[in-house]
Amino acid sequence: MPDKTTSTASLLRRLLDLLASDAPAEDIGAVAAEARRGGAGPRDIAEVEQAVATALRVRGTLRQHRRREAELAALFDTAGDLAALRDLDAVLRSIVRRARMLLGTDTAYLTLSDEAAGDTYMRVTDGSVSELFQNLRLQLGEGLGGLVAQTARPYASPDYRTDERFHHTGSIDAGVLDEGLVAILGVPLLLGSGSGGKVIGALFAADRAPRTFSPEEVALLCSLADHAAIAIDTAKAMADARAALAELAEANAVIREHSAAMQRAQESHDRLTDLVLRGGDVPEVAAAVAGLLEGEVTVHDSAGRPLTSIVRDSGRGPNPTGQGSITGADADALVAAAEESRAAAHAVFRGGRWVCAVLAGQDLLGSLVLHGRPDLDGPDRRLFERSSVVTALLLLLRRSVAETENRVRGDLMTDLLTAPDRDPVGLVDRGRRLGIDLNRPHLLLVAQADAAVRERLAAAAVQYLFGSGSAGAEHAGASVLLLPYDAGPGQAARAAAGQLTQLVGAPVTVAGAGPAAGPGAIADAYTEAVRCLRALRVLGRHGTGACASELGFLGVLLGKDHDVDSFVNATLGPLLEYDARRGTQLVGTLNAYFGCGGSLTRAKEELHVHVNTVVQRLDRIQALLGPDWSSPEQALELQLALRLHLLQGA
Repeated sequence: MPDKTTSTASLLRRLLDLLASDAPAEDIGAVAAEARRGGAGPRDIAEVEQAVATALRVRGTLRQHRRREAELAALFDTAGDLAALRDLDAVLRSIVRRARMLLGTDTAYLTLSDEAAGDTYMRVTDGSVSELFQNLRLQLGEGLGGLVAQTARPYASPDYRTDERFHHTGSIDAGVLDEGLVAILGVPLLLGSGSGGKVIGALFAADRAPRTFSPEEVALLCSLADHAAIAIDTAKAMADARAALAELAEANAVIREHSAAMQRAQESHDRLTDLVLRGGDVPEVAAAVAGLLEGEVTVHDSAGRPLTSIVRDSGRGPNPTGQGSITGADADALVAAAEESRAAAHAVFRGGRWVCAVLAGQDLLGSLVLHGRPDLDGPDRRLFERSSVVTALLLLLRRSVAETENRVRGDLMTDLLTAPDRDPVGLVDRGRRLGIDLNRPHLLLVAQADAAVRERLAAAAVQYLFGSGSAGAEHAGASVLLLPYDAGPGQAARAAAGQLTQLVGAPVTVAGAGPAAGPGAIADAYTEAVRCLRALRVLGRHGTGACASELGFLGVLLGKDHDVDSFVNATLGPLLEYDARRGTQLVGTLNAYFGCGGSLTRAKEELHVHVNTVVQRLDRIQALLGPDWSSPEQALELQLALRLHLLQGA
């Protein structure tokens, strides 16, 4: 694997060298052939071929920019002559204003052809007061203006609204009426002469009263239109030249920026690739990214939990690589930002930090977070986004290794649960090779969810155990987890239920048992946990976690050792302690009270005391056990505990 990766990386570097030296296309294309001759795998060959195609496109783009630069170089020589000419809008406003002034009309306006739409549109007006008129568009042959544009001849109408020579339309007539125009003269704006002339628009002068335009006025407007056409063409040429120059300058800036970004990207790629090839882990990649971007970086899993603490640029302070902590609200905010980043396919700035989703396809592996760089510009932002790809590769590698280990650990778990007595020594030895000492105390958790989300639960269990040195397996429709003993089984079950429910997105019920050491004890703990899980589901406690000892008298029935003493002490402990300390008879009074069916009269006769004494003792019992001591459920547990206590005394 390392040799192929190195070979592919060297071929990619060679492509960059060929691009930098403007090598012929044949040399670039030969790189793919070299990869095939070198015995690279199909995936590597496909990657090199894709890189070759990209390099050829980049080469073509660069050559096109160079040709464009050579073609537009001549435009710089004429820039001085054109600089004195105003922009096109200023030229058009001047022409229309002059036409109105010279002909003495109420208004003047100019339309230009829209070749893409195949019509003419109102470009500039002078003296117009109607918004409807100012936004008119005329098809060829429609109205006076459309006829001028179609025939390239001047037309005049003393009263347009009654003139039948023109094709009237509702929109044009409405605009003319809204402006109040009556007499209209229109002449074409022609470029060239004779049959080769091209109409680029029309110039109009119009009055709001009937008027006959003289031949001299028509000739004057035509002469003005001829000059206007030349001015428009010159202004357009100048505008085109300026746009071309701006485009060229922008292209040059883009090329320079692209070149700098490519160089930095190559350096960053080399650094990160070298780090990965040397076996670097996620914290080291985070440290490298922090150094490249001069910021602080953290890496989080898909649930927002940190995989590294804050990693700083080595020149700015400490560079820790341990796992940090994060609040639940902050984790939720990071998950939401990562989902935004996945949807946008870019890093997003949220909560004063940049967040980039770490993806494998559309699978969200986690997030890369950059702190302290609100001004992250384009190249640095792209570098940050590319770094998430390297992080994704490492997380995928870690997950693949973990999944492989989990499969092996799962086989061990299956044998532990189904045949612990077949070869206990062999099971312990297999566990030791996987880093699990089965002779040390462990907790056994059994997690179950609805059938619809069972596959999600299996994946969530793998993620929950990731990096913990534990083992897990799917067995009898549930996920079984073997954890090192560092907390009580009930506490561990509740913690697992909370996190698995969050990962699965549906209630997950978890039962715990243990601690247990050795294959046989672990198998017994599994049996107890299964019974406890069944009780939790029967009791309707879905989405919670508990162990048998936390289920009251049910725990006594379900537990393997039937720990009667613990149940009696947990139920009657306050009364036993009070009696022992003060020499009272609260336990005896409670037993008599239940034995007499809750009758105070019969209880006082049984105890040979006054009824007020019984009432006072029951009040003390309520103060010690709580106001619900006589509820049916608690009363049942109290009576069972009293009976067991009496049996112990006997």
